[in-house]
Amino acid sequence: MLFASPLAWILLALIHMLLAWFFLGRLDAFLQIQPQLVQIENPPGFTETIVTPVFAMAAVLLLVLIPLLTMRQFAEERKNHTLTLLLSAPVTATEIVLGKFLALIIFFLGIIGLIVGMCLSLTAGGELDYGLVLSGALGLFLLVCCFVALGLYISSLTAQPALAAIGVLGVLLGFWITDMVTDDHQGWVHFVSIFKQFELLNNGLIDTFSGAYFFLFTLFFIVLTVRHLDGERLHG
Repeated sequence: MLFASPLAWILLALIHMLLAWFFLGRLDAFLQIQPQLVQIENPPGFTETIVTPVFAMAAVLLLVLIPLLTMRQFAEERKNHTLTLLLSAPVTATEIVLGKFLALIIFFLGIIGLIVGMCLSLTAGGELDYGLVLSGALGLFLLVCCFVALGLYISSLTAQPALAAIGVLGVLLGFWITDMVTDDHQGWVHFVSIFKQFELLNNGLIDTFSGAYFFLFTLFFIVLTVRHLDGERLHG
């Protein structure tokens, strides 16, 4: 149903048009400063100056896109009075939540794949740091998992899709603003910042703390969504 929705394809086209414009802008800037870069010892290459910023921009665009797609998952079902029918089906709440979660993840994997393909086109004119590309793609994938899990939970709390979208966007903007205004060494805020963990992966720094953070964040909101639906099914 998601892939049959015109909204999903319109948003997909829009995000890639914006990313292609940003990608070409970064490429043009790199070509202009290339004569100066060759005079520097160990200058940054394609990956650091073009690919890494593209993944960072994709994270910001997905911050806006994901609330628009997750808002309908449960809120619209409740608004159309089909959620009761869904909950009465011979499937568990866990299967319902994971089904919706995986459907969205598959959709966003397509977006990430197209971004990686766009970046790989740079191999026609130079060499890429494939490790850094894969690290950035992994960071974007884990960030999407967190955003989708949060979006599903907030969507399960209301019958108004617009309210769900505003709620998810508000929380994600809160994370983003907190990350922007805090210093890199401001204690616990640095460690709980979702965008800071993504930034580390986007810069090629893969560690167990970041992986555990993304996994627990995603699991936490999936479990909350399942428990909320189980409670709703129990109380009719």
